[in-house]
Amino acid sequence: MSGNPGILNAVSRETRGRLEVYADLLRKWQPKINLIAPSTLPDLWARHFEDSAQLLPLVPEGTKRIADMGSGGGFPGLVLAILTGIETHLIESDSRKGAFLREAARLTDAPVTLHTKRLEAMPSLGADLITARALAPLTELLGHAARIGAASGWRGLFLKGESWQNEVAAAQQTYAFTLAETPSRTHPSAMILSIKDVHHVA
Repeated sequence: MSGNPGILNAVSRETRGRLEVYADLLRKWQPKINLIAPSTLPDLWARHFEDSAQLLPLVPEGTKRIADMGSGGGFPGLVLAILTGIETHLIESDSRKGAFLREAARLTDAPVTLHTKRLEAMPSLGADLITARALAPLTELLGHAARIGAASGWRGLFLKGESWQNEVAAAQQTYAFTLAETPSRTHPSAMILSIKDVHHVA
């Protein structure tokens, strides 16, 4: 991890060790299960771990439950669970990826509950923070988040690529919401969308 500037350089030795265990397990499972794009494996820390960790300063104080939609290899949900210690629900329909996530959570002692279901089949989790990375268009994400999130209110943190402005414009045809934009630390054309107060356009 040394040589990769960013949030992960400031974590404790214990947390760093848990992330290293996670990374080693991912490298072991990657040839059998396509957890991440193979081309990104040599740059694993910056492309996946640091990319996920950059959400940490945006996690609202007092967050009690995180739901990560389409967790895949665990980014950003498992990384945030390790960094924050907050109860985190990982939602991943692929049972093979689910097996990896279960083992990674066990080895890192992360506060994780795994749901190997399709998002469409998920009931409310009462989550006050919902995350997703490289999963689906924003309109679709908001529809799932509205069902999974807490009735008292929730915030979404969504990592989006260079087409994020088009996705926001499309989502605004269906939903009204409060949006804050934070430029990605790891991808110059990417953006982190922090969204709350979501409701259907009348």
